Amino acid sequence: MADIRPFRGIRPTGEYAARVAALPYDVYSHREAYREAAKDRLSFLNIDRPETQFAEEIDMYAPEVYQKANELLQRQIAQGIFRQDETDCYYLYELTMNGRVQTGLVACASIDDYVNGVIRRHENTRAEKEADRIRHVDVCSAQTGPIFLAYRKNDRIQEITKRAKQAEPLFDFTSEDGIRHRGWKIADKTALDAIRGAFGGIGQIYIADGHHRAASAVRVGLKRREEHPDYSGAEEFNYFLSILFPDEELMIMDYNRVVRDLNGLDEETFLQKLREKFEVAPCAQRQRPERKGTFSMYLGRQWYRLAIRDEFKQEDPVLGLDVSVLQNELLAPILGIGDPKKDPRIDFIGGIRGLAELERRVRTDCAVAFAMYPTSIAELFSVADAGLLMPPKSTWFEPKLRSGLFLHAIER
Repeated sequence: MADIRPFRGIRPTGEYAARVAALPYDVYSHREAYREAAKDRLSFLNIDRPETQFAEEIDMYAPEVYQKANELLQRQIAQGIFRQDETDCYYLYELTMNGRVQTGLVACASIDDYVNGVIRRHENTRAEKEADRIRHVDVCSAQTGPIFLAYRKNDRIQEITKRAKQAEPLFDFTSEDGIRHRGWKIADKTALDAIRGAFGGIGQIYIADGHHRAASAVRVGLKRREEHPDYSGAEEFNYFLSILFPDEELMIMDYNRVVRDLNGLDEETFLQKLREKFEVAPCAQRQRPERKGTFSMYLGRQWYRLAIRDEFKQEDPVLGLDVSVLQNELLAPILGIGDPKKDPRIDFIGGIRGLAELERRVRTDCAVAFAMYPTSIAELFSVADAGLLMPPKSTWFEPKLRSGLFLHAIER
């Protein structure tokens, strides 16, 4: 059963929350990080991407870079920009985008649940990406980026959440992208016990986003266990910062593909090959795929509707995903994209950018674009429950959780 516990959160005081809150560190390129961090010295991106405090030529993995992150964090705590609660609490983090509301429980999850498979994964991680966050967490002795977890809706947790949101929020602001962010604290012991007990009856928790942050936090925890062989299991390094959302409130957007060339084919030959496995029909105007098993394709300034033929459909949790169908029946055999993680001829476009972005790419530097029907949260759960992995770039979650609003110290 899941061990989801309260903690003494470090958080910006209400007046600073809007300035501190920042998009996750890994959504920015090197140059973008410098530009964004320079906009406000209190933006948490300055701490999450501490290389921005040096000349652009700095080795972003140098020891002094991580020391700078810790220096900035400790300075802002001393200045009163951040404060730490004196008792263990749960917190709520509500995000509203285009009128749709999702509310997550901010808490700490167990590294043992991660190791033992109670917390389930659907993506692989890369050692070099883990190494960066391992150093960042270890040097700062704090987890600064929450892991985005999902669970099957629980009525008791929903009831407590609804009641807690009737209080005055800790913060309430709208970010530049139009997302409204609000937060609350739950400190009542009866509520704390009820929430922990409710999660104790939940058998599986799922990583929705943040696989590398999760793996890094766990590795730091295991490292500190080795450094402190007398550990009891109650130390903060045995847990990692998480925000847990009920499945019904989450929205996964499409994660679309563009390819730079047709692998030596002309457009007519390419279309002929498509018809061997797909039903292909031109569209009068741009449109998104209307259901699983369908795709929208932009080729030669024309939109097409593709539908996989019945004989090529799969029941397997991974092979049946639309991203797998497109990869295995079209991108690999026709366009020669064997490994989409490494092939420079393919690029991935988050659905938040819309179909117009696919048209723009085809007009500028690509030959064809594919708009996907979004992977569902049920499909994500099914893959994770089977102990399998999704293909790369299968899910795009919106809105993005902000970093800096809740921190978890992991001193011994």
